[in-house]
Amino acid sequence: MASTIREVAREAGVSVATVSRVMNNSGPVNDATRQRILKAATTLNYVPNSAARSLIMARTSTIGVLLPDMYGEFFSEVIRGVDLMARQRGYHLLVSSSHYERQDIDAAMRAMRGRVDGLIVMSPDLNAESLEQNLPSTLPAVLLNCAAHGSAFDLVGIDNRGGAAAMVRHLQKLGHRRIAVIKGAPRNFDSHERLESYRELLRGVGSYVPEYEVGGAFTEQSGYEATRRILALPERPTAIFAFNDAMAVGALSALQEAGIRVPEQMSVGGFDDIPMARYLNPPLTSVNVPISEIGAEAMARLLEAVRLHNTHTRSQRTLKTTLVVRRSTGPAA
Repeated sequence: MASTIREVAREAGVSVATVSRVMNNSGPVNDATRQRILKAATTLNYVPNSAARSLIMARTSTIGVLLPDMYGEFFSEVIRGVDLMARQRGYHLLVSSSHYERQDIDAAMRAMRGRVDGLIVMSPDLNAESLEQNLPSTLPAVLLNCAAHGSAFDLVGIDNRGGAAAMVRHLQKLGHRRIAVIKGAPRNFDSHERLESYRELLRGVGSYVPEYEVGGAFTEQSGYEATRRILALPERPTAIFAFNDAMAVGALSALQEAGIRVPEQMSVGGFDDIPMARYLNPPLTSVNVPISEIGAEAMARLLEAVRLHNTHTRSQRTLKTTLVVRRSTGPAA
């Protein structure tokens, strides 16, 4: 049997009003007290009456999450970070996938209107104009890795350029001059940022070759097919930098199939450092992205916007990326 809010207050040694502020995320409570209340609520199996709370506060206790896809470890880690933070604050998630098409993105946002207290959006080429056209200005929204400019929305992103530069410099220090890249979709914001950094560094040392840029789609299959095309080039590169780990996995498979040893004959690097990267054979050198932290940070910022009824000052935060060197990269052959 579920407990009451009074029992939680008694267990935590605080007032009912303080418990209410924590459960509704509606007022200042210091972290130690908040954690004590949440622990008491968990111990006593306390479940807030969300229906009554919604009527009183005009809230749904639901957050919408719009992702370009739900396939793969990257997106599951993002959702994990969002969900952990949401559950700590008594919120539920309504998750939708846009499948990269603008009309699908717009339809999903319209469908969520009135059903969520706020929205987290990750879309490769979504801009602020699209959000303004489909969402009420009063609805809090946080963008993830989007090409939005200005101060209309909160934005949480990652250092794509710095991460790509770290990978290219690592390969250059190993003696690689012929470095191929497997890109993402043409309109993809992350891919564009990484590609610009790659081009800048290779042009700086006079080793940029346009033919070494091969298209991909952030999937294992596209990485496999791109690597087959790379191996067919007249002058084969000595290293492949895939713009995400899924494509790097496909690259490793294609290289193994072709009998090319990694890293002795071809070095391979990825981006994201998904959990499986360290367990590949050989373990994958990758640019670490704090994936679950991205989701948690976005949710924390969104809940603050909800609490302040979207009257807060918008902010943009860029999370650092870090190169993790493993055995898939080595000296140039």
